[in-house]
Amino acid sequence: VRALLAGTMYLGRMHPLRAYIHRFVPLTDAEWAPLAAALVPRRLRRRELFVTQGVPSTELALLETGACRLFYTRPDGEERTTYFFFEHHLIASYHSCLTGQPSAFGIEALVPTTLVSFPYGVLRSLYDQWPVYERFGRLVAEYHLLGTDARLAELLLLSPEQRYRALLSSHKTKILERIPQHYIASYLGVTPVSLSRIRARVQAEDRV
Repeated sequence: VRALLAGTMYLGRMHPLRAYIHRFVPLTDAEWAPLAAALVPRRLRRRELFVTQGVPSTELALLETGACRLFYTRPDGEERTTYFFFEHHLIASYHSCLTGQPSAFGIEALVPTTLVSFPYGVLRSLYDQWPVYERFGRLVAEYHLLGTDARLAELLLLSPEQRYRALLSSHKTKILERIPQHYIASYLGVTPVSLSRIRARVQAEDRV
């Protein structure tokens, strides 16, 4: 019943997951139906995990409301935040889904968050049944690869201040508006104190 409701509760407008897929490929009602039947609505409390580091993960989810972070915990116990997700992001531990191995990262809700989730195995079976899903899988993989490549280049080639300036000038305004400063500092690869100094320096230079 929950899965059926997840696929039909948006009468009068396109389901958010179908709308997300439509950004890459359009789906007919017949193509959408088997995925809609597998959807499960979920609510995460603040600090609740969708993916646990060190545990195999088998689900994907579309983030409907709220915000999550991708992070990992180092052997010394320090947490490092690597990415943020907001509304209409598809989230998962893709490596874990594909390989069955424990996830190297965790995904945590930063605020109360609503998701609609589905098993990766369902999507994999749809690749074989409907060519449109195989095309979707390829296009979304390319999309995520571009994002990963840009993020890696940013971390390897830019100084912390350059990363902060790049964030200020980017389209990622939700990070600046909705994410606590200590998580932004971790995302930029600096301490909160260093971020405060960088912000002060940038603001002073911009006033000149």
